Parts: sequence; C-alpha cells; structure tokens
Amino acid sequence: MQTKCHLSVLIHRQAEKYGNRRALIYRDFGGTKWKSATWRDFSRKVRHVSNALLNIGVRVQENVGVFSQNAVEYLYTDFGAFGIRAVTVPFYATSSEQQIQYMIDDAQIRVLFVGEQEQYDKARRVFVHCHTLERIIIYDRRVEINPADKNSLYFDDFMTLGENSPRQSEVEKLYAEACDDDLCNILYTSGTTGNSKGVMLTYGQYHAALEANDKVIPVGESDRIMDFLPMTHIFERAWLFLCISEGAEIVVNTNPKDIQQSMRQVHPTCMCAVPRFWEKVYAEVIDRIDRTTPAQRKLLNKALEIGRRHNIEYLSKGRRPPLALRMKYALMHRTLFRIVRDELGLDRPNIFPTAGATVSAEIESFVHSIGICMIVGYGLTESLATVSADFKGRPFTVGSVGRLIDGLQVKFGENDEIMLKGPTITKGYYKREELNKLAFDEEGFFHTGDSGYLKNGELFLTDRIKDLFKTSNGKYIAPQIIESKLLVDKFIDQIAVIADRRKFVSALIIPDYALLEEYAVKHGIKFNSREELCADAGIHEMMAERIETLQQQLASYEKIKRFTLLPNHFTMERGELTNTLKIRRKVLNKNYAAEIEKMYEEEVESQP
Repeated sequence: MQTKCHLSVLIHRQAEKYGNRRALIYRDFGGTKWKSATWRDFSRKVRHVSNALLNIGVRVQENVGVFSQNAVEYLYTDFGAFGIRAVTVPFYATSSEQQIQYMIDDAQIRVLFVGEQEQYDKARRVFVHCHTLERIIIYDRRVEINPADKNSLYFDDFMTLGENSPRQSEVEKLYAEACDDDLCNILYTSGTTGNSKGVMLTYGQYHAALEANDKVIPVGESDRIMDFLPMTHIFERAWLFLCISEGAEIVVNTNPKDIQQSMRQVHPTCMCAVPRFWEKVYAEVIDRIDRTTPAQRKLLNKALEIGRRHNIEYLSKGRRPPLALRMKYALMHRTLFRIVRDELGLDRPNIFPTAGATVSAEIESFVHSIGICMIVGYGLTESLATVSADFKGRPFTVGSVGRLIDGLQVKFGENDEIMLKGPTITKGYYKREELNKLAFDEEGFFHTGDSGYLKNGELFLTDRIKDLFKTSNGKYIAPQIIESKLLVDKFIDQIAVIADRRKFVSALIIPDYALLEEYAVKHGIKFNSREELCADAGIHEMMAERIETLQQQLASYEKIKRFTLLPNHFTMERGELTNTLKIRRKVLNKNYAAEIEKMYEEEVESQP
C-alpha cells in the first residue's frame, strides 16, 4: 500500500513502516559486487545529507545541482535536499561543458554533486566561468582531485558533516514547514532545438502524480525495480519515486552498458524503458531465430504466432481465448517463452512501462506475445511524466498510448495538438516569462507540441507537430512513425528520415555493423572499411529489400525512396542527439548536407 506523505519525509516514513527490510540493491562505482541497504539505512543516510547540507549553508528553496549517472548516492542527495526544502537540479551525466555551464549559471547553483572522473573534470573546467559555483562534492572515491582544487571534497567526507545529525532539530522544523507549492526539481529539457528550458516541478505536482499513478499502476512491496534510465529523465525519476512510495526494492544500475548482465543477476520484476531497449531485444531474438534450422525456425515462429493470438487478438481486447489456444499458449509460456524471459533475467515479470518515443506495433505485439506486460504510455517533463498509460488487466489497443490518468483535462488545438490542464502540469519554465506566456492558452491549457486524438477512451499520437514534414508535393510526413517501423530491423541501428520540402522521402541509416559485417563475410562481400561496406551494391540491395518489406503498409508518398548508409553513429558530441538520444534534425541536415543532396541529385540524373 502506498505511503502518502510529502517527499521531504517519505524515506523516513518508509523506514518507520519497513525497518530493516531491504530497500536498495547497488554496486559501488567500479565495483562488481552487489550490496544492499535497508530502509533504516536509507533513512539514516538521507538524514545525514540533510544535516550536512545545512552545515555548508544550503538554504530553503536554493538550487542544488547533481551531475552524475545513476548511483545510490544520487538518491541520498535528492531526498536529503528535499528534507531541508532545497531544490535539486539534475544534469545528464553525458552533458557537455557548455550545457552544464549554462544550467549552473541559469539556476545560480552554488553546490554541485558529481559522479565519476568525467563529470568532475568537466565541472572543474567550468568552475572558473561559473560565478555562483562554490563547491563540488564527488560521489566516486576513485576520482583524482586536481591538487590545486580547494573547492571539492568527496561525498564520504561531506557526509561526516551530517553524522550524529547535529542540526536535526532544524531539519524537523523544515519538515513541518514543507508545502506543496515549494519547488522540488528544475529539470532542464535537452530539447531538439535551442537552449535547454528549466521545467519547474513542485512537490504538489509529485503528490498528484503519485496518487494518480497509484490507482492504475500495480507495483508494490513484492516488486524489485531495475533503475535503468537516467534519474535525470522525468520518466525514471517519477517512476522511482512511485516505486519508493509503494515500498518496492530498488536496484540501482550505475553503468547502463551492463544492463542486460545486471538484469540476469538481480532478476527485476519491473523496469521502465524506452522503446529502443525492446527493439534491441526483439532484434536479438529474431536474429537467433534466423540462425536456427528450418524446422526450429518454423516452431519458434509458430510459438510467437500463438502468443500474439492469445495476448493480442484476445486478451488485449478483453476477450477470453478459446480453450485450445489457452492450452497451446500455456505450454509455450512454460517452455519457449520462459527461455527468452530467463535469458533477460525476467523470470518473475510484472510490468514494464515504456515511453519516450513511438513504440512500433510489431515491438509491442512481440513483447506481449512472450508474456511480458509492456505498459505503453505517454508523458512529458512538463506533465511530470504520465499523461496516459495502458492499465494492466484492462483492454488496450496496440498503437495507442493508453488512457488518461485521473485529474487531467485534455483538449485538441490547431493541427490536433494535445493540450493539457491539471495538477500534474508544470506552472512553467524557470525564469522564462515570455516563453511561459506562449506555453499556455487563455484557458490555462499547456501546449504539448504533440498531435493526436482520442478513440474509445484511448489516446493515440500522430507525431511531434514541429517534426511534421511537408514534401514539395504538399504531403505531410510523420518521420517518427516511419523511423519506428524500420528500427525493428536487426540490421538498422539508427535512422533519420529526410523529407521536408523534398520531392520524396529519403533516409540516413546507420547499420548494426556487427551483423552487417557478418553478413558480408557470409556472402563473400569483400571490404576493408565501413565506408566500403556502405558503398557496396550487394549490401545496398539487401537493405533496400528489407526496407521495402517493412514499409508495405505506408502510403506511397510516405515510403523511403532512397537511403544512404553511414559509417559512423549519430552522436551527442557532434550535437546530433540530445541527452535522451532524440535526433536533432536541423543538426543532421547540416552535418550530412552533402550526403542528403546527393540522394536527390541522383534521382534527378536518373530521370530520362
């Protein structure tokens, strides 16, 4: 049962309720051994952070920065800051020096917590340029502090300032004074255009979001939650706070590259993820099926078809499957599907919320078919995550993003823009008054920038309004929908659709090079570099056939007519991706202008 209280005291209330029950499972920075902390341990650490923050002069509603990958210390810092009514401002661990300098200056941060050497080095280099920054506190004890640095200390040493809770009477007074109107977080959206905007999130928004999600998200004390997405991301942050409020165990995965190994080691029952995670799982499973004998391939494909019919054609529609189908599915669930789930470490799966990008129908159907309950949803930083989600046990439509949570009003504006109003919606952007005037209409509805529609109580997205392309023939193209259809292919790692003001749709594609090189060797295609592989006619023909198969259901004007294979991935360093790995289309158009123009020039030259 959910513990309903102000976030400033949530961990302490849970410690009173659960005592020495395990709350956290984690590894030290660079460590391989899993450790654990009880709810009492969690409460004590949070209390020490609160006392230590007071001892270094952090004030009520002062902004405190956190520049780190996921770590147990991150949770201690967040809730310790909440205890003294401070505001935490999370930065993505991959943020550039330019980005963190902008956020430090904008939020006037004096105290910055950092994770590992990379974050410390960046913070140290911008220190002299950030006039408000006074102190850096380092989580990872392995970090080498610059000998000339007199402004940094390790988190362990910082915590000694709060040991024995020397200022606990002041902390208790601040607990009593905490209110829902206080700012809790400022989350800077990475954005696909322009400077980051600081989204203001209050404790009242969190309170409303936790209550609304508690009514429809079946997570509880028996669940073990894998913390996978960055805590900076509102999806992961709100999800974690919900799970903590429900008394679930939290597994903190510090290194995202280790996620599949970590899942197999700790066996989570729940994890929120973006569609790309499941696309890779799907691609791996399909690749394994492709490598089996024809007889085995037929059996596995038949099993997936049974799973799809049972879970999609019947259960998702609220219908009871026929007895014969139930018996076949029960056998597959215990045997073949169990092998797949066990390989992922998901032997006790509960729910797996998925959002952040378009989920293709093929991926959604696949995940449900193998007996994993994917909860597809939709949300924004500005809405404190959940706007809508599938409700477990209720009918859902593949392709929708579920039903609205309680408390939200929705209407549709120009270009079918989804507009929202309710207690979970931000009051605006930090120190951006002019932007705030544009963000809300005269009735107080927030402009999401997403287009969509409601059908039978479910919300469907069409695309980001700003992302909609208009071809030179006057046709509107939704690039994210096309991209999601192609990303299910095992040979495609990244893709960017090009169409705006063009005669036809084209695409920049980064292949999965491990699989593509293996294919080339198997088919006798010689190459000395990725560039040669990309240019090979046989490779291009194979990719064209796969792309054509995947886009059969698209209208002719939506189909990719030409594509270019690129030898290097899109990166954050070149500004091509945001911190949440969304494509910055303007940057791609600039960085790959020559490749894009060549696709259209060749089309002109090929005409009689």
